[in-house]
Amino acid sequence: MTYFGPVVSAEWLAAHLDNPSVRIVDATVHLPDTGRDAKAEYLQEHIPGAGFFDLNVIADPVNPLPRKFPPREVFAREVSKLGIGNDTHVVAYDTPGLYSAARVWWLFRQYGYDRVSVLDGGLKYWKMRGLPVQAGALECSPADFDVTSERDLLALWPQVLEASGSEASQVIDARTPGRFAGTEQDRYPGTRAGHIPNSLNLYWADLLEAESRKLLSAAELRERFDKAGIRWDKPVTATCGSGLTACILALGLHLCGKDDWRVYDGSWDEWGRRQDLPVQP
Repeated sequence: MTYFGPVVSAEWLAAHLDNPSVRIVDATVHLPDTGRDAKAEYLQEHIPGAGFFDLNVIADPVNPLPRKFPPREVFAREVSKLGIGNDTHVVAYDTPGLYSAARVWWLFRQYGYDRVSVLDGGLKYWKMRGLPVQAGALECSPADFDVTSERDLLALWPQVLEASGSEASQVIDARTPGRFAGTEQDRYPGTRAGHIPNSLNLYWADLLEAESRKLLSAAELRERFDKAGIRWDKPVTATCGSGLTACILALGLHLCGKDDWRVYDGSWDEWGRRQDLPVQP
């Protein structure tokens, strides 16, 4: 099957719902302060044929922080359970439109797999178009997914510390301007106020259309990155609160043709707690 790129439309997916080569996954994450249960909401309604890509399970089981980058054996085992093999076109979406689904795109790309797309506008736009949903758990036959390679799209805190102090690289933070500046209460209790020194700020939602939650055009994305101060000749490390919305920045950079980036998996949930790492107010 032809790969249709990192973003597919609701119309494209509606036309491919019955294609056995396409595997749809709901990758919704709701943070504790929302009081919402992503798995329960999935059972109430999801795109027909979608499995639940649980980012709390497809994660590092020994890392005390939630949803951290999974070891390859965990990733391969869990995505295989979802009926995803090495010839599957994976389409990921989330309930708000685009919040956590881009992390699925990043995880697969880090593990050398490119046949993965994000649904533009997610479930929000899907329902706006009056397209069908279904309820209940999905039963599917497991597949065999093998990790055959790994890219260098993952940043850990030592690399971020080095990048923040180097004129040859740049760090960009996807959190709200208030959280970035330390003037707004952070969503991760126990973290300090402020941001990684010398980092730039581009709120992830500013890459989306306000109503549809679809991604802006490549030209508009580039304008937003330009306004944030991104230099196109320097590599980028993307960070956020916990490694979810940094992946939206990474996807945006990819759509602009820039692929010398990494995602800081620990993000502020890690950096903001570590007293040995510097913070800029």
